[in-house]
Amino acid sequence: MAFVTANWNPLGEAFYRKIELYEMGWNLKDGLRECLVAAAPYGGPISLLKGHNRRSPSARPQLEIYSSSGLPLASFPWKSGVVKQLGWTVSDDLLCVQEDGTVLVYDLLGGFKRHFSMGNEVSQSQVLETKIFHSPYGTGVAILTGALRFTLATNIDDIKLRRLPEVPGLQGAPSCWAVLTQDRQSKVLLANGSHLFILDNTACTPVTPPGLSPQASSIVHMCDSFSYKYLALLTDSGHVWMGTSNLKEKLSEVDTKIKTPPKQMAWCRRPKSQQPSAVVMWDGLLIVVGECKETIQYHLDDDSILVPELDGVRIISGTHHELLQEVPGACEEIFKIASMAPGALLLEAHKEYEKESQKADEYLREIKEQSLLSEAVRQCVEAAGHEHEPETQKTLLRAASFGKCFLSNFPPEQFVSMCRDLRVLNAVRDYTVGIPLTHTQFKQMTVQVLIDRLVYRKLYPLAIEICRYLKTPEYQGVMSRVLKHWACYKVQQKEESDEVIAKAVSVKLADAAGISYSEIATKAYESGRTELAIKLLEFEPRSGEQVPLLLKIKKSPLALSKAIESGDTDLVYTVVMYLKNELNRGDFFMMLRNQPVALSLYKQFCKHQEQDTLKDLFNQDDDHEELGNLYVKASYKEQRLEARIALLQSAVDEYYKAKNEFSAKTTEDEMRLLRFQRELEEKKGELLVGFSLHDTMTTLLSVGLHKQAEQLYKDFRVPDKRFWWLKLKSLAEKEDWEELEKFGKSKKSPIGYLPFVEVCIKHHNKYEAKKYVSKVTPEQKVKAHLAVGDMEGAAEAAIERRNESEISTVLSRCSATTDHLLMERLNRAKATAVKK
Repeated sequence: MAFVTANWNPLGEAFYRKIELYEMGWNLKDGLRECLVAAAPYGGPISLLKGHNRRSPSARPQLEIYSSSGLPLASFPWKSGVVKQLGWTVSDDLLCVQEDGTVLVYDLLGGFKRHFSMGNEVSQSQVLETKIFHSPYGTGVAILTGALRFTLATNIDDIKLRRLPEVPGLQGAPSCWAVLTQDRQSKVLLANGSHLFILDNTACTPVTPPGLSPQASSIVHMCDSFSYKYLALLTDSGHVWMGTSNLKEKLSEVDTKIKTPPKQMAWCRRPKSQQPSAVVMWDGLLIVVGECKETIQYHLDDDSILVPELDGVRIISGTHHELLQEVPGACEEIFKIASMAPGALLLEAHKEYEKESQKADEYLREIKEQSLLSEAVRQCVEAAGHEHEPETQKTLLRAASFGKCFLSNFPPEQFVSMCRDLRVLNAVRDYTVGIPLTHTQFKQMTVQVLIDRLVYRKLYPLAIEICRYLKTPEYQGVMSRVLKHWACYKVQQKEESDEVIAKAVSVKLADAAGISYSEIATKAYESGRTELAIKLLEFEPRSGEQVPLLLKIKKSPLALSKAIESGDTDLVYTVVMYLKNELNRGDFFMMLRNQPVALSLYKQFCKHQEQDTLKDLFNQDDDHEELGNLYVKASYKEQRLEARIALLQSAVDEYYKAKNEFSAKTTEDEMRLLRFQRELEEKKGELLVGFSLHDTMTTLLSVGLHKQAEQLYKDFRVPDKRFWWLKLKSLAEKEDWEELEKFGKSKKSPIGYLPFVEVCIKHHNKYEAKKYVSKVTPEQKVKAHLAVGDMEGAAEAAIERRNESEISTVLSRCSATTDHLLMERLNRAKATAVKK
């Protein structure tokens, strides 16, 4: 396969190759001359601003966006200010920096997204030069103003402008400058003649590159690597100095023998490569420099631009698009002339096998004897990933597959993964798509980002096929995101009817998880297709997502119905409150009457917040019973007795209208109680308003008015048990033991006498408690004796009842030292009880 190395050129210990990616599809009369050009990394789009130097208002500049293969994506006349620089963000948005410091942001299809300013100072002193760079925080913009001051924004999505310190002795524009990212901070490296300065947030620090040629009197150009780890400087003597970006280590220095300033310079080091290299471009000439004194020279027929990449440099001209890179190690090992690497021998073995030659066995034996067959397969697989020609890829993968047949335990994952990756890469490299990614770039970018790029280009079928082919996990949501973008684009098409689009969207998204139809419906509504939005909302399973948009498009009844169907009371309240503010009172009440659930919830709200509105609702519905309840509740909040009685009287009237005699009688009893409390107030001089019957009785008992309490007990037919409990607790709390004893003897207690024992013990009066032990029922004897600490009595009662549970209870309370005889007696009784 000698043709593979035909475009290789040696430089030191490495080889470099220039691969043609595309023959450009655009038709540029004058090529890239007189154009402001910017190309996005990772095989991204290319933007051209034609005629930007014209100052005539009649001849407007034209902004055009193309794919990397030269196919048009967007084109429109430029109607804004003078553009100083074009650049692309990490998400393929186009930045247009104007001379007044305004930055306009467009998507890659030419849609305007937003704009922002780089500050008043930039606006006043105008933009002299600008650079768009990428940092760990996102895409940044650096501007040199006419006042020779630098202003930086490290992330255009979160604008925080930084004004860097002045550079001492700077009288005019610097000969060159670049933005470096070091220690997660963006800095400016500036050359003023032979002096270098680093500008950070606080200081301007002079620096000296180690080992820079003494012949240089000034630095005329500089560039940093794709990773910002390395730096290349070009001096007026024609020397290219390469080293680390912190200027602490020199890697090499090469004399280009050309002293005129170049048009462009770019770093060209491959990841993990041992050789530093840079590409310098002049008119019609391109030179690659590395560690050795020799260089590689390429002649250029047209005006070109360099686009630095992770693993090389793309060269774009008016007719061609090429990739210049160091030949990857695996490819060099396999295809280098007279190579004896395992991969090279395996490739030859496979070629001989296809010829049905016995030499195939000889090559395989040679690899196996060195135990390098696994390494040979790995080299072929890796090399296939670095090749752009599908035929070369297939040849290498077939050789790898051939070698795997002679290995019993070779893991298949690497081979399978590479086959999948290459199918994806070949699909997106296609001329009609125009994304010339290398395998190294693809792995750095990730599948999700590639899918996003296809979605931004509206290449939905390809994005969906890639998701299916790679079987992207559903939890990552990649497929769902593609389908959602497709649906949002679909609903904006004017050519098809609402029914057709709604059906197409529902069919396509039927099996997709996690897609919000409300977002798609919102996009349809924003495009002026209200009916389509309503149809799409029917497919949304979450009512919480449906309702806000229905309210927005003035479909209030439908929104209320959907909220009620959801069963979410908070959502219903949201709609009801919205309707209350939007509709007049009559329409609002009428709509609620047609929705009983909403009406009920609104009444609940009014009970706590708007009592007057609730009264209007009950009056409107002739709901006398609820009106009566409303008056009763209002009476509880009233402090004045007369007002409370008046409200209760209104409640009684409403209850009779509702033919609810039970509630009317109950309310009349409440009024009687209030009148009794009023008399009691007059006698005692204490405010009792707001007391319930229970509170009033308790108060009478606590102040010793037992006769009055008993009268209230008789008048209001208070249950005997309730009254005895109240009086018992009241007398015990007053410690009126004499009155308590009289009360206990007055008649048989309806609550028994154990409560008498317990209440006395609670108030630490065991003596009084013992008086009632004899009166408790047999079932409560044990508990009563234990309460007063009478172990003998408790034992007698338990043994007499022959109750095993009670005997066990008494036993658990006995002490082994003091109640030994009692415990023996209880144990004998327990044994007898168990036998029976």
